[in-house]
Amino acid sequence: MQDKMMSTERMSMADNACDELLSYGIWNANTKFKNFIRKYLLGKQIAPEDRIFWPTGLIADALWRSRNDAASALQNKIDESLYAYFERWVKKGSPVFYLDDLLSGETFLGIYEEYIDNKLSSIINKKNEAVFKNAIDKLAEFALAYPTDELGGLPYRPSQGNGHIYVDSIGLACPFLYEYGRFNKKSEYMELAIKQIANFLAYGIDASTGLPYHGYDVATGTKYGIIGWGRAVGWLLRGMTGCMGSEYGEEKLLEFYIKLTDSVIKWQRKDGYFSWQLQALEGPADTSATAMICLSLSEGIKRQFLIGKNYGKVLELGIRAIRKSIKNGRVYDCSGECEGFSQYPQKYGAYPWALAPALQILDVSIGDLDDGFKMYRLTPEA
Repeated sequence: MQDKMMSTERMSMADNACDELLSYGIWNANTKFKNFIRKYLLGKQIAPEDRIFWPTGLIADALWRSRNDAASALQNKIDESLYAYFERWVKKGSPVFYLDDLLSGETFLGIYEEYIDNKLSSIINKKNEAVFKNAIDKLAEFALAYPTDELGGLPYRPSQGNGHIYVDSIGLACPFLYEYGRFNKKSEYMELAIKQIANFLAYGIDASTGLPYHGYDVATGTKYGIIGWGRAVGWLLRGMTGCMGSEYGEEKLLEFYIKLTDSVIKWQRKDGYFSWQLQALEGPADTSATAMICLSLSEGIKRQFLIGKNYGKVLELGIRAIRKSIKNGRVYDCSGECEGFSQYPQKYGAYPWALAPALQILDVSIGDLDDGFKMYRLTPEA
């Protein structure tokens, strides 16, 4: 009965994720008109309509990684949605605007790699194989030609005229760069990814708590934002786990990943959530922080990076908490989109950045890790 309920719950979330993949962030007629007025009559700078911006990149990644667990009809919908998502971007000329766009490259690369391995795909065929490869290469080349700071770091928005490094970029760009380099045997991409993480660990971590600031500027030695912003932690952990898919990344990052994880999990609340700012235990809970942290824990446990110390209990408490925030296939109690350093609107609702990571870990839990790595489905709550 429990397994059936969990399956239905995840199917509803995946169904919503497919819909959001093709609708979130897309300008409707009203938005297009307003932006036209702002740009041409008021002379304001308008960000472009980005067809693969990071919220949908997160959704695409979650759908691709969870598709094999879905019923066949839903698998078909996921594949159709991912194909439409890619095709819509290609028809616009495959524009790459920001580092954020590299997140979608993870999914495109995963789809392409699976096709190359077995030549079976409902998304790629002989006709569009070259289109897929060229689009993926374009994302990688964008990163290699990107402006850097004096240590080779990738500023989040170089057009703003500063060298601000955001932790978001670690989770947005590094896994794609690392996997692209691994797949194509191009070590410069793997090294670029690891360099971003190494720089952040050196210049963006609070020495007292072991938690990340939101960002830093190496030229001034200044750290920006707050310490322990929940999604900052999630982005950093995501980037690290995404760059440990081969011996090179594991050797460079494993020690630091374990240390960061240990600094993070001590801030889990009694109700299982992590707060929007980890140390704000009496502040609002944040399902995006909770789900991103739990997804990293799940990956770490599965790959035997995290051994003992009750990591599984932390994960199970987090999953139970997330389930309390799910309604009609959406994950609520998620903090709104950040607007920059120290600009964290206290607005909570259902957003893709909670839905995507929650979709991947909802029905997974780990038993007592002190004597092994037994995986099992979440047991009914008493």
